[in-house]
Amino acid sequence: MSFPHEIFKAYDIRGIVDHSLTNDMVELIGCALGAEALSQGVNTFVIGRDGRLSGVSLGESLAKGILSSGCDVIDIGQVPTPTLYFATKEFQTGTGVQVTGSHNPPEYNGLKMMINGTTLSGELIQKIKQRILDQDFVQGSGTLEKREMLSAYRDKVVSDVKLKRPLKVVIDCGNGVGGAVATELFRGIGCDVTELFCEVDGNFPNHHPDPSQLENLQDLIAEVQKTGAEFGMAFDGDADRLGVVAPDGSVIWPDRQMLLFSRSILEATPGAEIIFDVKCSQILPADIEAHGGKATMWKTGHSFIKAKLRESGAALAGEMSGHIFFNDRWGGFDDGLYAGARLCELIAANDQSASDVFGALPNTINTPELRLEMAEGEHYALMEELNQNAHFENGAVSKIDGLRVDFDDGFGLIRPSNTTPTLIMRFESHTEEGLQRIQGQFRDLLISTRSGLELPF
Repeated sequence: MSFPHEIFKAYDIRGIVDHSLTNDMVELIGCALGAEALSQGVNTFVIGRDGRLSGVSLGESLAKGILSSGCDVIDIGQVPTPTLYFATKEFQTGTGVQVTGSHNPPEYNGLKMMINGTTLSGELIQKIKQRILDQDFVQGSGTLEKREMLSAYRDKVVSDVKLKRPLKVVIDCGNGVGGAVATELFRGIGCDVTELFCEVDGNFPNHHPDPSQLENLQDLIAEVQKTGAEFGMAFDGDADRLGVVAPDGSVIWPDRQMLLFSRSILEATPGAEIIFDVKCSQILPADIEAHGGKATMWKTGHSFIKAKLRESGAALAGEMSGHIFFNDRWGGFDDGLYAGARLCELIAANDQSASDVFGALPNTINTPELRLEMAEGEHYALMEELNQNAHFENGAVSKIDGLRVDFDDGFGLIRPSNTTPTLIMRFESHTEEGLQRIQGQFRDLLISTRSGLELPF
C-alpha cells in the first residue's frame, strides 16, 4: 500500500480509519514520536482517546509504538482532549497524544500531539513523517501505566471557577467525549443543567459534533428556548471547542465570546495581551485596545495560536473556530469545557441578565465562511498569485495567514485552508453597502488574477 502522505496535516494527523489511518501506521507514528521525544530528553507520554469506536484499538497501537522506543506510557483512557493537556501538566511530562477525530465524521480518527510542551504542527509533524519514511527509530522497552484523570480534571475546574449565583443552562455534547464529564462539572460549579446528547457515542446519532456550523446548533437553540435557560453551550467531538447560544436563540460566535472574556481578563489584569486569529471580527481588537489591552492577530490553527501564546505569555487567546485558551488561571491550552465554565462565572457575576449581557455586545453584518473548492495544491498557488496582485487603497493589508484587508468600516479575508484544497473567505462591515463594496474589491482581485473562477459570493 502506498504511503499515506495526506494524513500528516498542518495541525494534527488525521485520516479515514482502516484506509489511510491504519493500526500499523499509528504504531509507526508511535515509534517516531518516541524517538523524537527521546532526542529531546523526554521519556514519558500521556495518552488519551475520545469516544470514537476506533479509539481503543488505535490507542493500543499508539502505545505499542511508543513503548517499543523505550518511552513510558501513562494511559488515561477515554477523556476530552483538554483533560489530556491537563494531565501532561499534572504529570509534568509536557508530552502526550490524544487519539481523536475532533469534529470529523465517524469514519475518521487522528492524533493531536505534543512533545516537551510544544504542540506539534507544520514542520514538526513533517519531521515525524520523515522519521517513519527513514525508519529513524530507536529500540527499547517502556512501561505502561493506566491512570484515571477525569475526576482530577473536573475537581480542578470546580475549585477554580466560582459562581456568584446559580445559573440555568443547557449543554449539548453532541455525543462527543465531553459528555463523560460535562454534566458533573457544570453541576459542580453551581449550574442547573439540562442535558442534550451527553451519552458518549462514536456513531454521533443525533447531529455532527461541530458547534461552528449553524445546523448543528438547532437542537440546542430549541432546548434553550423551550426551557427558558439563561444560555446554552455546545462542545465539539473532543470538547476543546465551545459554541454558545443566547436566550433568544441567537448564536454568540467565538469572536464575540472573546469580547466578554477579554473584558473580564483586562479588568483583572490591566494591559494584558490577547491573541486572536485572522478570521475574527475587527470589533475584537478595537474593543481589546479600548479596554487597555494589547491586541495581537495571528494565524488560524490551534497549534499556531498555542505556540504564539507560549512565546508571548499572553493572558488569553482564541480563534473563530471556538478554540479558547485561558492563560491566566488556567494552563494556556484550548479547553471548551473550561471556557464554558468561565462564561458561567462571568454571567453569574454580572448584575444584568444573560440576555442583556449578550444583547449589549456590538455586532456587524458579516458572512459565514465562504469556500472555493480547488484541485489538490492549487489553492496555495492561487493564494500566492493573489498576494502578489493585491493592491487595496484605504485598507491595511496583512499577509500573516492569506490576505486580510482591514478598512475603516469592515474587512475582507482570503486564506488557504491547511486541511483541504480550499480557499476560505470571510467578509464583514458595519453596513450592507460597506459589505458589498468590500466583497466587490475582493471579487475584482480574484477575477483579474484568474478568470473563470466560480466564486461563492
